[in-house]
Amino acid sequence: MSRKRRILVGVDEAGRGPLAGPLAVGIVVLPRRYLKEFAQIRDSKKLTSAKRQIWFDKLRKERKRGTLDFRVSCVGNAIIDKKGISYAARCGIRRCLQRLEVSPAQSEILLDGLLYAPKKFLLQKTVIKGDERVPIIALASVAAKVVRDGKMTRLAKRFPQYGFEIHKGYGTALHRKRILKHGPSPIHRRSFLKNFAK
Repeated sequence: MSRKRRILVGVDEAGRGPLAGPLAVGIVVLPRRYLKEFAQIRDSKKLTSAKRQIWFDKLRKERKRGTLDFRVSCVGNAIIDKKGISYAARCGIRRCLQRLEVSPAQSEILLDGLLYAPKKFLLQKTVIKGDERVPIIALASVAAKVVRDGKMTRLAKRFPQYGFEIHKGYGTALHRKRILKHGPSPIHRRSFLKNFAK
């Protein structure tokens, strides 16, 4: 059945666990005939920042050529605090699929971890550790990670006291120390801070 679907869609997210900043959802849409060109890609978290950027530049180049398309949707901390991280992920997936005009009838969707596409996409599969095992999910992982890291680096200029350019909002010892010293910023996830910061 899946062989009849010409278009393969990969979905992953970055930033599920940080104490600050958005959740980024990346989606890559690729005709099956181009899959071999991306067979070597692996999980973005295991790549260096420089190698992730190389793959991201390739994604942009191939989008310009018309080989593929991709989008990244960043869902902010206000929505995460109000609705929860799972809702934020679903929101990001829905936004990207709409912007990419993905057709349920022509597409097979592969998602990392516990992510799900809207129910109208009947041919979808969640793959545990998909970012390590499935190249198109790994591509989506790269897109999400690079866009989110870039956003956190830019936010570091607005909130220099937290060191976002270093830890990208994750709960490192440095980040926790800065939160305790300065209090939470407008981009911190208050629902993630309940255990140690008021």
